[in-house]
Amino acid sequence: MNRRSILSLSAISAVGFALLPGSAVAEQKTLKELIIGTWSLVFWEQTYHDGRKDQVFGANPKGINTFDASGRFTSIFLRPDLPKLASNDRVKPTPEEAMAIAKGAIVYYGTYTVNEAEKSISLNIEGTNFPNQMGTAQNRIVTTISADELKYRNLTSTSGAQIEHAFKRIK
Repeated sequence: MNRRSILSLSAISAVGFALLPGSAVAEQKTLKELIIGTWSLVFWEQTYHDGRKDQVFGANPKGINTFDASGRFTSIFLRPDLPKLASNDRVKPTPEEAMAIAKGAIVYYGTYTVNEAEKSISLNIEGTNFPNQMGTAQNRIVTTISADELKYRNLTSTSGAQIEHAFKRIK
């Protein structure tokens, strides 16, 4: 092989290696690294033991889920059609307004831990508008995770149903 051929082959190889992605090990992120960020709720559905399905927060639910690098999270899920209060005072709803809000909103926050082997997230609830959840740990099984999509399943909801959640990353 002449010197010119060797230089050409070397240049082509260098460009090819530069365009190759890094090693799979270097690029592969952990579940904890992937979930960090802010996620917008796009789907929320619970399935009961008898097969019945319910979208408590409607077909187009509103919500946000955040996970920070220090191990803290927030979750807010709302129906998009929550009623405005006739009194215009949040502490003076009618009984019907209060019931619609109680059924159409859940918020909680606390700390979280990740089990990489089980692809699960444990939420340790420190505060919530549903006091029965206060101080509990709830597990979420991650079924899909990518740079832009997160799906997880709650197998132990207080209603006894399994709940599927789907989120899109907010950039």
